[in-house]
Amino acid sequence: MAIFMPQLVIEPMKAEDIPQIMEIERMCFVTPWHESSFHAGLNHQPACYLVAHIDERVVGYGGMWVIMDEAHITTLAVHPAYRRQHIGERLLLGLLEVAIARRARRATLEVRASNTAAQRLYAKYGFYAVAIRKGYYADTGEDAVIMWTPDMQTPEYQLLLRANRWKLLRAEPETPDDGASISR
Repeated sequence: MAIFMPQLVIEPMKAEDIPQIMEIERMCFVTPWHESSFHAGLNHQPACYLVAHIDERVVGYGGMWVIMDEAHITTLAVHPAYRRQHIGERLLLGLLEVAIARRARRATLEVRASNTAAQRLYAKYGFYAVAIRKGYYADTGEDAVIMWTPDMQTPEYQLLLRANRWKLLRAEPETPDDGASISR
């Protein structure tokens, strides 16, 4: 018996994606961003937001700002019903590829100290912990782990991305879980 997997498309965010993004935002985060934050990102040069679609449905999104030679990943989330299908990883890879194309040398992000699944994903893409921001998350007072990549313009990092992209092309969806959000 064959199982049909609908086609996943990752593309730049459009204004018409924002209502569905806001639904995911409210499902994934105790303190969701305001809709205006996403609208502002549409026309702001340093910002880049990618959306994962299956058919016409938004199933995940990620965003970053690239300023000079640094990329700051600001958000990454996947709809709970679509988790464990490597959608978050595909979004992360897309953001890193855009950052490299924009000549960023390093990428950074903050992630909840309790979100070990996200930390493992980021480590797979070369991120490493450099510091803790005590009480960073106002909703719970939880600490944030600050993570950075090594120089993304090096041949070694490019090889890491190619190897991960290759594995991702062959990856099978995993068993669904309870669906903790990816980042933020």
